[in-house]
Parts: sequence; C-alpha cells; structure tokens
Amino acid sequence: MAALAATRFLFLIGDTLSVNKLPKISKTASFHRSAYVLNRFGSTNGPLTLKSLGFKNEDEPTTRFEKDKVRQTVSTLQVIHDQLEEVKTKKVKVKPQAVAFENPVQIESAPFSAKSFSELGLPPLLIEALEREGFNVPTDVQSASIPTIRNNHDVVIQSYTGSGKTLAYVLPILSEVGPLTGLPVNKESGKKTDIEAVIIAPSRELGMQIVREIEKLLGPENKRFVQQLVGGANRSRQEEALRKNKPLIVVGTPGRIAEISSAGKLHTHGCRFLVLDEIDQLLSFNFREDMHRIVEHVGKKPNSAPTRNSETAVKKRVERQTIMVSATVPFAVIRAARSWGRDPLLVQAKKVSPLESVSRPPGPVNLSPGPNPSSDSQQSSGVLESLPPSLKHYYCVSRMQHKVDTLRRCVHALDAKTVIVFMNHTRQLKDAVYKLQARGMVAEELHGDLGKLSRSTILKKFKNGEIRVLVTNELSARGLDVSNCDLVVNVDLPTDSVHYAHRAGRTGRLGRKGSVVTICEESEVFVVKKLQRQLGVGFQCCEFVEGKLVIQEEK
Repeated sequence: MAALAATRFLFLIGDTLSVNKLPKISKTASFHRSAYVLNRFGSTNGPLTLKSLGFKNEDEPTTRFEKDKVRQTVSTLQVIHDQLEEVKTKKVKVKPQAVAFENPVQIESAPFSAKSFSELGLPPLLIEALEREGFNVPTDVQSASIPTIRNNHDVVIQSYTGSGKTLAYVLPILSEVGPLTGLPVNKESGKKTDIEAVIIAPSRELGMQIVREIEKLLGPENKRFVQQLVGGANRSRQEEALRKNKPLIVVGTPGRIAEISSAGKLHTHGCRFLVLDEIDQLLSFNFREDMHRIVEHVGKKPNSAPTRNSETAVKKRVERQTIMVSATVPFAVIRAARSWGRDPLLVQAKKVSPLESVSRPPGPVNLSPGPNPSSDSQQSSGVLESLPPSLKHYYCVSRMQHKVDTLRRCVHALDAKTVIVFMNHTRQLKDAVYKLQARGMVAEELHGDLGKLSRSTILKKFKNGEIRVLVTNELSARGLDVSNCDLVVNVDLPTDSVHYAHRAGRTGRLGRKGSVVTICEESEVFVVKKLQRQLGVGFQCCEFVEGKLVIQEEK
C-alpha cells in the first residue's frame, strides 16, 4: 500500500510530468485507471506515454498515429525499492497498438550528384582503370551506393535497369580487394586463400557479364583475380582454376557455387562481401536450398574457442557485408534483407534511407480482374523507381494468330535496329523466329535449353548488330546488357508489373531513349490498364498502318 501511495503521489506532484503542460484530459479517463497504468509501466522499465494514460490531443487523430512519426516522450520517474531513479529522455517510434524504441542509424551524407569518381574516395589505380574504360562521371545510384558501401553498411540497391547498378557494388569491392587498392596482394603458392567477395547471379549470362565488367577494370594482367563459377560449364576445370589462380572474387550461379562449396573446394568462411544480384529472382523456389547454404556459409566460420557453458560450437559472423541488388524490391526482398543483413539501408538514386521506412503492402499484388486500389498505390511507388525515365509505352490490340505479323510491322514502323522480344513459353520461340526469318528479318532465339556456346555466340552477334531481333523469355534476358537496344516488344503479357519493369529495362539504358510495345488481345486490355495503374505511367493505344505508328483514341 505504501508503494502504491508513493506512486500516485509522484504522479500528482512530479515536476517532469506537469498537469498544466498536458493536453486536454479525456473525461472517460479516471484517476485510479491512470495511476494503475503508471504503476504497470514503471514495473517493466518501459516508457510512459500520453496515450497509455488515456489522454487525448485535439490536434491529433484519435484512431491511429501516422506510421513513421517519431515523437518525444516526457521524462518519467521510476520507483525501485523505495528509491527514485530518473529515466533519461528517449525517442520512441509510435506505431498502431505498439510502442517500439527506434534504433537510430547514422547515415553519412553521400554526394548524390558527384561529378567524378575521385569525389567518392576511390583509389587512384581504380580511377585510372575507370578512365581507361571511358567511365568519367558516376550515375546517381553509383554516387549514392559507393560511399554507403565503403562506410561498411549492408545495403539493398534499387534502381532502374541500365542505371549502372553493377559498378555501384563492384567499385567499392575493388577499392578494398585486389591489386587496384594500391596495396600489395599476398598470394603465396600452396597456401589456402579464402575468397574475399562472392557475387551470386540467377543466370549464366548475367554472371558472365559481371565477370567481363570486372576483368575490364582489372586488365589482362590481373584478370586471374576474378573467376566465374556458372552452371553449364565443366566443373572440374573450374575447380582446377580455383586451385591454380587463387582468385579473390568469384561470380557464379547459386547451384554451382553451392555445389563446389559443399565439396570443400571453395573457401568462403572469411569472405568480406556477399553480393546477391537480381535478389528477387534468387529468392525463387528453385534456388531455395542453394541460397540457404550460401548465406549460412559465406562469411561465417565455427567459433574456434567456445565458452565452457556452450555445448556446441556456434557459427560466428565475421565482418561480412551483404549487398542486395535489383531493379524492383518487393516485400520478400525486404524480409530477406532484414534476416540476412545487419541494419541494411535502402539505396536508391539520390536517396539513402533505413529499410524500416519500407512498409509491407496490405495484400498481394496480381493482375487478376477486379479493383484493388490499395495494392496498386503500394506497387506504383516501388516499381516506378525501376523504370528508365526516358521510355515510351504503347500497347496494340491483335488476335493471337496475328501477333507475330504485328511484331514485324511494329519493328518496321519504329525503324528499330536492335529489338528484344519477350514470350512466356520456350516452345513458342522457335515458331516466332521461323516466321520472322521467312519474311526476311534477321532473328534468333535465346533460351535455357541452348548450349553455353550457342548462347554466347548469339549474344555476341546480337550486341555486334548482326542480329536485329532477339526472341527470348524472362529468365534468359535477366541482366542482359545491350546498350543500343531501342525497342522491347511483349508478344506475351508479363505476369505482373515487376516483370514488366524488368523487361522494359532492357531498353532506354543510361538515359537513352527507348520504346516498349505490348501486343495483347482484346480480352487482355484490362491487364494493360492494371499495369498502367500499378506502374504510374501512361500507355498509348496504337496500331501500325502503312509502315507508320498511329496513335488511337481510347474508347
């Protein structure tokens, strides 16, 4: 009784919680109820808020607080063994039906509009290599990502396809790993050397493309420091190259990386960087087991000196940085980043923010019939960041049996020189290519059933301009970098707005102009309308008449 009386007495006369300073008191909040709440929170060392005491503020809504609004709570007093102990003022983040302490993340200001790579603090040797390859001015996402990664933050990099995301994480790694750091590289023969950086890509093409970018910067004399470990290649030769070259950076697909790691031929326990490129694809069910092994092994090693109380050795995390990259960041990526990273930051062009600022959408986003405005608004805000800003979007209505002919007329009307065509089913690619070739158009197909040599040859010819139309599917074109592609055509509709963004990102790269044409049937127009709402961009209805693109007025 004495403790309860002391508690109520402090509530009435406490100098830090003055009644005169409080907002209007609700008539329904009684004195005894308020004293009970104070005693309950005091016993658990928690903060005392006006809401918990039943007070109302006329200037604030009574239903729920704004989600991310940070408020300053009043200083409280706490009774412990009849002694008074002052509790310091704390900032809390007020959420609906919950009060959580905010863990402030110190984000150093990044030069979001750097005019040169030297402003980003990169080593002189690396800057010379960039200038040799013609890279003089960093893009917006590179200006934001490079200093953030160099400050040892785990990050999720989101930017539209073709904005320079690969160099956004490659340059910070090369500034710390390899010969371009300016520091001597100690590579003793016969000594096991841990890999310094592991880069995971969902497809062979993307993996080989990343390796080529790194090799260009390293130069012919140092390209042995990076090695690709992709599926479809000879595993024995890859393991022999690992033993002989002792690379510092490996780039590969999840299956081959996990396979060689489980065989004990890839030592990644002391790895400093783990990069997951196209993370939204790596989270698919097909890569589930391989990704679990990679995340659990890279940058972790058994504790060499377990405590006397621990029964088994616990895997101890070394100072590994986890970098996730994608043009789109659905909530599955946010959930994975929170699980695999340490206080990760969301890095976008001209913006760096805590990952906690990204909220979960109210429900799944799909392209099924029926209105879903809340999902559309949530999807629009995230996916719009992944679209190149200089694109024009069109859609054309055609019957199923006439779609390939509409594609041919579209290419001629727009006078496109380098075209990527998307279809959903591999078996349809060959038929489409045959019809295009029959009408005198140079076209080839690209899909996973082709051998490694055939895929490489087709891609090389396409980039050199020897092939005008490349007909492919979603996964095979993921990460495909063809800077001069000026037209993307969707013969089959993408499954959702995220896949549309990845397809559209094959053109309009690095600020270039590009066009995206979606060919649909009359019954599929509602899907295009839903894509338009979710992406927040306009789709113009068109047709191709006498070799020209004609804009139609929508009904």
